[in-house]
Amino acid sequence: MARILTGIQSSGRPHLGNILGAILPAIELSKNPQNESFFFIADLHSLTSLKDGVQRAEYVRAIASTWLAFGFDFRQNTFWRQSRVQEHTELAWYLSCFTPFPMLANATSFKEKSEKLADVNAGLFTYPVLQAADILLYDANIIPVGKDQKQHLEMTKDIASRFNQLAGEDILVLPEPKIDERIMTIPGIDGQKMSKSYHNYIDIFLPENELKKITKKILSDSKGLDDPKDPDGDITFKLYSLVASDDEIAAMRSNYVNGGYGYGHAKQALYECILQKFEEPRRIFNYYMENNDELEKILTEGEEKARQIARHTIGKVRSVLGFSS
Repeated sequence: MARILTGIQSSGRPHLGNILGAILPAIELSKNPQNESFFFIADLHSLTSLKDGVQRAEYVRAIASTWLAFGFDFRQNTFWRQSRVQEHTELAWYLSCFTPFPMLANATSFKEKSEKLADVNAGLFTYPVLQAADILLYDANIIPVGKDQKQHLEMTKDIASRFNQLAGEDILVLPEPKIDERIMTIPGIDGQKMSKSYHNYIDIFLPENELKKITKKILSDSKGLDDPKDPDGDITFKLYSLVASDDEIAAMRSNYVNGGYGYGHAKQALYECILQKFEEPRRIFNYYMENNDELEKILTEGEEKARQIARHTIGKVRSVLGFSS
């Protein structure tokens, strides 16, 4: 049986790009009876950029509600908040003592911001070590990641190998990345990659009037209502193609090519398609956001399950390092 682990930062509410690119594929993997899934909310990682505790707690609730809204089976799998299992930070410290400085200095997440070192906190610099602890703590075999995270997985394997060499045995399981080359970059409303950093995302859980305002802001060219349009070069069509059925996509393509169909019509169709496709997830999301006690119970139970496995791993690591009683 393969043990799959993935985490999502609590630095904002999940958007359409997160859902299509990470959440839905991970949930699909979790439905395979041959897999054992460990999905966690990486609220400690979000501290590198988000300092507001009240806002973070709200984002944690939104992320948990999203996973549940799309059918993640928390009873058959393990679902928890990273910060509630203290073994994450304990193992991160141990692993940091096996991580060479040049490895961290070469991490893309650090190098991208290294020109302004005053803006780089120690947490961002050591981010890959905590990420390694997240993975190695649970003997995870497979880590679904995007191409941008492949380097961090290689670092995790290097750190684990250094520790295993000291131990003289394979105490820590070396994970393998699962990169789906078919996953395309989800465009934001401005055409760039959909990202919270760019403020160009679509939050499908917004109230209907707010969601409609967002879809109206999608950039388009200046072609008029009667002009034929290029569907493959239009952001609204690309987004529609990700959520609509094959027949609906074909019909909209025909409308674009033949003319007499404005971008306003396309944006309205996208808006209506999102409401229809995600009607049930929107209902479940709102249910959990309004019933925090029930959400808290689910997370607390998941944290106890995660803690039992984490303690086992930490026990072995402590023994190797001479910290066990």
